[in-house]
Amino acid sequence: MRLFKQIVFSVISILALVNCTPKNKLAVDTSAIAINFKAERFDSIFYNTPPNDFARIKADYGYMLSNATPDSVWLSEIENPDSKYLVTEVIKVFPDFFVETEMLTQLFKHVKYYYPKFKAPKVVTLISDVDYNNKVIFADSLLLISLDMYLGENHSVYQNFPKYIKSSYTKAHLKVDVAKAIALKSLPKQTSRTFISQCIQQGKLMYTSKAFLPNVADSLLLGYSKMQLNWAQANQEFVWKYFVENNMIFDTDKNLLKRFLIDAPFSKFYLENDKDTPGRIGVFIGYKIVESYMNKHNMPLIKMLQTPNEILFKNSKYKPRN
Repeated sequence: MRLFKQIVFSVISILALVNCTPKNKLAVDTSAIAINFKAERFDSIFYNTPPNDFARIKADYGYMLSNATPDSVWLSEIENPDSKYLVTEVIKVFPDFFVETEMLTQLFKHVKYYYPKFKAPKVVTLISDVDYNNKVIFADSLLLISLDMYLGENHSVYQNFPKYIKSSYTKAHLKVDVAKAIALKSLPKQTSRTFISQCIQQGKLMYTSKAFLPNVADSLLLGYSKMQLNWAQANQEFVWKYFVENNMIFDTDKNLLKRFLIDAPFSKFYLENDKDTPGRIGVFIGYKIVESYMNKHNMPLIKMLQTPNEILFKNSKYKPRN
């Protein structure tokens, strides 16, 4: 027996959805906020450095070129053919950084709107040899962006990566990863280990990232294709019933994280059509719970983040309807 509905959209239903789209509550006015920061293309600078100029580059980028590593190693890396290839491919996708700088300016303005003491970090782009665990690193005054992780999901350097992983290795996902890296720093830790608390913690991360990027599509925010997002929206009620009826809400079984919150090609309901589902469906549910809470309570973003997850859940009055 199939639990989930198949999705069929007619032209009429799509038009109705567009006409009924609610106003974006997160579309705040940031025009008066001033942001200044510097973006440096360390990827191009480093790999185009002549050996006799290396000392100067090392002096300028000591935070990138550790003294613990012999200069001979760095000089050898400059000539590394694999790294040179990555630099060439990065330049094709990011010949300059003008569009990204403007995008980051708008993102930082939104961060400062919610956190007035926020100071825009120095932005440094680099090549990480396809280090998928460190696409973006935010360290308060420094933002490191590995451009070789945003060459496009069909690029040959990702050919051995699973589709559900490399689908987010696109230029469009760069801003989302930056927003999430900054949002993660502002996310209070929670002591509760229940499944619902874990879902809401991820939901808070998504909602905060959305606040920093109010015009980003939810599909991009969640790392879903449009079809996957449509599935999640159409089956939201059924997913929630499954969680409730299987007593998962306050369960602390770590296996639930693997089934519903960690990157995977699909979520694991242990039903016959699991492969039709998007992965990390618990993140989507957590996001919708936080969204429901914020729609019912007129409060600052920071206060919402400080609200204990299970209290937020109780007061969200979350009741999904498809």
